[in-house]
Amino acid sequence: MSGTESSGQTRERETSNLNPLRNSLVLPCGALLKNRLAKSAMSDSLGNGAGDPTEAQVRLYERWAKGGAAISIIGEVQIDPRYPEKPGNLVLGPHTDHRAMEPLVRRAVFEDAHIWPQLGHAGALSHLPISQPKGPSALDIEGLQCAGMSTEDIQELPDMYARAAANAKDMGFTGVQVHAGHGFLLSQFLSPLFNRRKDGYGGSIEARCRIVLEIIDQIRRAVGPLFPVGIKINSTDRLEGGLTEDDALEVVRLLDRTSVDLIDISGGTYFPGAKASSDGQSDGEPYFLGFARRARGVTDVPLMLTGGFKRREQAVDAVVGGAVDMVSMARAMVLSPRLPEVWLTEEGGDPEFPVFDSPPRGGATAWYTMRLTALAEDREEAFTLDPQSALRAYEERDAQRCIKWREKFAHLAESA
Repeated sequence: MSGTESSGQTRERETSNLNPLRNSLVLPCGALLKNRLAKSAMSDSLGNGAGDPTEAQVRLYERWAKGGAAISIIGEVQIDPRYPEKPGNLVLGPHTDHRAMEPLVRRAVFEDAHIWPQLGHAGALSHLPISQPKGPSALDIEGLQCAGMSTEDIQELPDMYARAAANAKDMGFTGVQVHAGHGFLLSQFLSPLFNRRKDGYGGSIEARCRIVLEIIDQIRRAVGPLFPVGIKINSTDRLEGGLTEDDALEVVRLLDRTSVDLIDISGGTYFPGAKASSDGQSDGEPYFLGFARRARGVTDVPLMLTGGFKRREQAVDAVVGGAVDMVSMARAMVLSPRLPEVWLTEEGGDPEFPVFDSPPRGGATAWYTMRLTALAEDREEAFTLDPQSALRAYEERDAQRCIKWREKFAHLAESA
């Protein structure tokens, strides 16, 4: 091979130096991410109510792929339909309609884009109308009641996650992300507020992390060495008595010893009354960037940061500064599905975020979720809902999907 560059290669290298977001990233398993921008996992609530994708969901991920994202991650894909986050979730398991899943994968890998399901289990936060929640420990506190998992329940988890990951690989997904953040089951195991166990799965942070490490190990055995396996973790629960940054840093150290390919750093929880990630953020810095800088000092695993990226300058600074390798966005890409493509150009341009005046609790989240539906149906220009009407439409749709969920999975719920 010649040691000289072509003029085209020189121009490409110079452009990448000017805009580091255009640089590719090779994961430890050898997979290539074509740039440094990802569409982070969101609960898009666009499943059909029976755990399978809809045409609208297929179109949504096609749009994000064509918008230039290196990875799009499908949020809240359930490994066990007995413990879903919402009735619009997808399910990976024996009840999955493989024919319905095929176009979702095929149309989301446009120009080498990756599509990963986020493997999850809602645990104590399972949707009450279609679940009997179980978490690491039995809890009866204001806003949250759940049964505790038995040792046998816990020991079944690694195989369940591994089977879901193997199914994802067989269906053509290009990687998986394990969800251990935002207050769902594996996040509950890591948090002393939710995990009060006295056996080998509770107590020290090493013990609370044990099930997470067992799951990663079992997934790797199931998918082989060349398939990307990522994980999302909390840097903090933002709850008194919950996971602290020091404990989260120890989780990163433990993950550094595994075969995981990408650690996605986020924070916060959907526990009732928990602080929003934006609370107390007056400096305009992306959420949890300070923790990412600390994490960078204890691991060589590629890091991704999710939360609070609103301007291209923030993304560039995070990558150039070495804190993270990837920048992941959610709401910004609901506002602008072609945002990666825009940020990879010389001109750039940032999305304009809406400002809501005293929205009802859950109203802002519902607004973004219903705008996702508008994107999926190619009618975002006609989207005019306010947070209150969006919340009403969202809840009505969930109620209808709960009916379908119970029809398909009720026989499983009886064995919970």
